Amino acid sequence: MKEYKVILIQKTQKKTNAILDFSDWEKANCLTDFCSPWKNESFSKIEFRALWDFENLYFQFKVFDTEIYIDKKDESIDSIGNSDRVELFFRKDENLSPYYCLEIDSETRLMDFEAYPDWNFDFNWNWPKEHLELTKSKNEEGFTVEGRINISSLKDLNLIQNNSIETGIYRAKFSKNEKQAYEPTWISWVNPNTETPNFHIASSFGKLVFL
Repeated sequence: MKEYKVILIQKTQKKTNAILDFSDWEKANCLTDFCSPWKNESFSKIEFRALWDFENLYFQFKVFDTEIYIDKKDESIDSIGNSDRVELFFRKDENLSPYYCLEIDSETRLMDFEAYPDWNFDFNWNWPKEHLELTKSKNEEGFTVEGRINISSLKDLNLIQNNSIETGIYRAKFSKNEKQAYEPTWISWVNPNTETPNFHIASSFGKLVFL
């Protein structure tokens, strides 16, 4: 199983509206090892970082892509699901009963749900708002999504096992096809080795290890 090492930092007083300061993110390991096994076309660079401080798990997606598609017809789950986004899935074990999904578009619209095998999703479930904070930013290179998840909420869901969390890290990129319709390219940290795109499978997970 692939592993990403989450560096421990000291809890500091925030100086900006960001989740963490730039000097903190510089301490994190930079993950760029993403793949799209179901398409031959190249995709834009993605950087993922994570840190923790005993109270919170912090994460950052930096996407080097300026052609971002957002479905703005409404604020529904379908609209978020048809937009460029980054995703984190957490599970307690490979049985996936249940696992928890956070799908975040470039405007930090959130699709969060509890899931079970065979695409059984409970959209009435939500991550407790007091335990999750999200921010966004954009520049000439692309967009960044940052988040803070309270460690206590991860423990309440029994997700931390042996000082680690089994985690899926993904991105959905929408582009126009020959018919001028938007279709997704599915990008994953771990190659799930499936014939068709599928993140909702045990083989798509790796492990975040707390140092």
